[in-house]
Amino acid sequence: MYLVIRCGGCRVFTYVDCFQEWKLCPVCGEAIEVGKSPVYLEVEDYHVADRVIQQLEKYLHTERKKDLSDEELSQLRLQYAEWVREQGQES
Repeated sequence: MYLVIRCGGCRVFTYVDCFQEWKLCPVCGEAIEVGKSPVYLEVEDYHVADRVIQQLEKYLHTERKKDLSDEELSQLRLQYAEWVREQGQES
C-alpha cells in the first residue's frame, strides 16, 4: 500500500510506502514526516501512485489552483474506489 502525500515545503506530490515514517522530498530535500502529512489517496501499487501524482499536478496546473478542495478530494477518492472495483470485475 502506498500513500500519496504532499511536501509541506515545496508542495510537490510524492508517494511513500505506508510503513515509512519519513521521506526526503525529491525536489526541495525537506524531511517529510509522513504521520503529519495529509494523505490524498491510498493506492495498491507505486505505478498507480505515480500516475495519480501526474494527474493531480496536471489538474492543479490547468485549474490554476494551489490545492484540492474537500469536495475535490472526496471525488478523487470515489473515482479511485470505482476504478479499483472495475479492475476487480475485469479479472
